Amino acid sequence: MIYRPLVQSGHARPLGAVSLAGGALWFTHAEALSRGAAPVIVEAGQIPGEMLDRLSAARAPIAGMRFERANLMGILNVTPDSFSDGGQNFDPADALVSARAMAEAGVDILDIGGESTRPGAQSVSASEEIRRTAPVIAAIRAQLGVALSIDTRKAEVAGAALVAGASLVNDVAGFTHDPALAPLCAAQGVPVCVMHAQGDPATMQDDPQYDDVVQDVYAFLAARIDDLSAAGIARDQIIVDPGIGFGKTIAHNLELLRNIAVFHGLGCPILLGASRKRFIGVIGNAPVAADRAPGSIAVGLAALAQGVQILRVHDVIETAQAVHLWNAAREMA
Repeated sequence: MIYRPLVQSGHARPLGAVSLAGGALWFTHAEALSRGAAPVIVEAGQIPGEMLDRLSAARAPIAGMRFERANLMGILNVTPDSFSDGGQNFDPADALVSARAMAEAGVDILDIGGESTRPGAQSVSASEEIRRTAPVIAAIRAQLGVALSIDTRKAEVAGAALVAGASLVNDVAGFTHDPALAPLCAAQGVPVCVMHAQGDPATMQDDPQYDDVVQDVYAFLAARIDDLSAAGIARDQIIVDPGIGFGKTIAHNLELLRNIAVFHGLGCPILLGASRKRFIGVIGNAPVAADRAPGSIAVGLAALAQGVQILRVHDVIETAQAVHLWNAAREMA
């Protein structure tokens, strides 16, 4: 059984209201979800104790991010072939210019990737990935001081990035690709982001299938948290990402977005990486990825209303403005 808190906001709270993840949002009821059964609405007090604790407990800071408010992770792909911004930051000088602009816009952390994970993308060698990412990380760290994460599936790449100045490892393969990656992160004492993906980037969109996408993704992330904890990475230093667009149809993506509050039950901060994804272009009639900022922001604000703590975005300036106004209108600034 998993529980989706029915999230509300406002300073006036009824008796029995429970804070969501220690933040400004709260809930009095939740939807109890079981495989093959109709959802049931229950009062917060009926949720089992350990699960209620995970839903309500404040999240510890990770890589300089605090989770009483929304955090923005800026995407900086130093690749020639990423789906939206491939080639734009392949030159280290261009990457530094983009990083500076995002830092000035108030980004909380930059996510540096040297291997495209777009549908159909082919893997690159660890040495090439290091050549692309490590110098950029070192330059940004030296000149801007903003927090950095490395977006990689490979321990060798992560190790070089940590030496260069990264402070978080973000693995789109959920630490299933390279068995050396989790032990490295544990030994270095660095936090991680674990994402769900079905299949490799080269084949993940061929024909994704699930028995129940919400239950299946939740179960995968819960198992990976247990494995990472056993490897020596503390639960309070793990971020979870349901992996929008990674081995999912449009229907799967929408089902996850509607139910994203369920992942608070894992007891970890939630990251949403939906920026400029194909389903936004289809639903929003924006075939060019760079034109999908409005749709990306709409999806992000809907996720923030369910308590998501991190938005991973391309359009940092526009998203930051939207979040500031969203907070002000809801008296949560």
